[in-house]
Amino acid sequence: MNLEDLDAVASAALIEAGEISPRELVEAAIERIEAQNPALNAVVHKLYDKALKAADDPALASTPLRGVPTLIKDLDGGSADDPWYGGSVYLKKLDWHEAADSHAVAQMRRAGLIILGKTATPELGMQINTATDAHGTTRNPWNLDHSAGGSSGGSGAAVASRMVPVAHGGDGGGSIRIPASHNGLFGLKPSRGRVSNAPLEADPWGGLVCRHVLTRSVRDSALLLDWLSQPGIGDPYAAPKTPLAYLDEVAGSVKGLRVGLLDHSPLTGPVDPQCAAAVHATGAILSAAGCQVEIAHPAAYAELNPMWLMTVITAWVGYEIEDLIRRTGVEPGPGDLMEPAQTALMAAKTLPATAYVAAMEAIHAWSRRMKAWWADYDILLTPVMPSPAPTLAYYESAASKEPVAAVAGVGFTAPFNMTGQPAASIPAAMSADGLPIGVQAIADFGREDLLFRLAGHLERATPWIDRRPPYRG
Repeated sequence: MNLEDLDAVASAALIEAGEISPRELVEAAIERIEAQNPALNAVVHKLYDKALKAADDPALASTPLRGVPTLIKDLDGGSADDPWYGGSVYLKKLDWHEAADSHAVAQMRRAGLIILGKTATPELGMQINTATDAHGTTRNPWNLDHSAGGSSGGSGAAVASRMVPVAHGGDGGGSIRIPASHNGLFGLKPSRGRVSNAPLEADPWGGLVCRHVLTRSVRDSALLLDWLSQPGIGDPYAAPKTPLAYLDEVAGSVKGLRVGLLDHSPLTGPVDPQCAAAVHATGAILSAAGCQVEIAHPAAYAELNPMWLMTVITAWVGYEIEDLIRRTGVEPGPGDLMEPAQTALMAAKTLPATAYVAAMEAIHAWSRRMKAWWADYDILLTPVMPSPAPTLAYYESAASKEPVAAVAGVGFTAPFNMTGQPAASIPAAMSADGLPIGVQAIADFGREDLLFRLAGHLERATPWIDRRPPYRG
């Protein structure tokens, strides 16, 4: 038995059976991080001493995960007294630490997870490739010359390489789903309001940002959402609860679900044929299970104006940097911010408040038109990305900076941050070059239960958890 091959639920069962201790699991995970991280650059802060101390806490025995090791993203919420750099030279120079756990991190601890360290992210989550002046570039364990995605790229590479079975992430435009697709993982973006952003934030990026985890198994994601979805004090709103625990939904039937297939981008056109084929193959599996499957998608999809999204992100990133200046008492110096963050800060200073409100109102009006489609369907299936993981060289090229490329990169994911609906990347296929390909499933607002049911069926029909990336450290 290889410990690295176990998901979090199976690891916790070993502890409960007395076959291994939390400390032994933590020590084994530390060994894997030390072996694999020099090439992957997934972990940027190591918290081993705190983790080993936490592993000896007898209170772990009363938690569902009992001391399973994890990693948390260096963004999307802090952990008490630990470094928090957000992928930025600015905060790295200050060696900025957060004073308290975010609500989600606190819930991960209450579930019994032990935090071994923090994972790489592009500066302030603004890119879909994890490369920063602060920490360098994170690489994909399936091919070190390719991107691990972003902004939860460090977490994606860490889980795929089996450093840990589960890692924390956040998603403001695809930042859980894109790394999940690139690394062959299950990655769910929950409904808006499902996971609290307390205590420092209420509605980041105007409700676009959602926090959850990346996992190899569907059940790990479901169990963690059962814990992470507990409301925080003073939350402005919360997504509606479903009757069953999400963990119980994983074994549920998909028979009768109405599924629409979308194999091209309504915004930028055709996608890699391998990504389109993965959507159709997934549809065929669901049809065989009794789903009603047909080519269909919301007509309103093509009406999305990317400038709405850019206006909201510009305003929020500008605010976030100004808030950091207020909290730290230090202005960024020359070279402290990378070009996208510096540009957003400058643009936000001259952005009229009315332009931000207009963008938000346009997003909400468009979202109503989009979500009307789910009155007749339960699930929309799309690619996650227009291609398998691009090379790192591509992201260094001028082509990746073109507006069409930028829209294409998040053209399947960001729309559902805007509508607030739950969406998941499901490992569906492997490319001819040996890179994972994810298919995205989107349900109506508040219906994560359907996504867990769907993903659970696909996991049983075409198991992916034993697929191992060739890089082993």
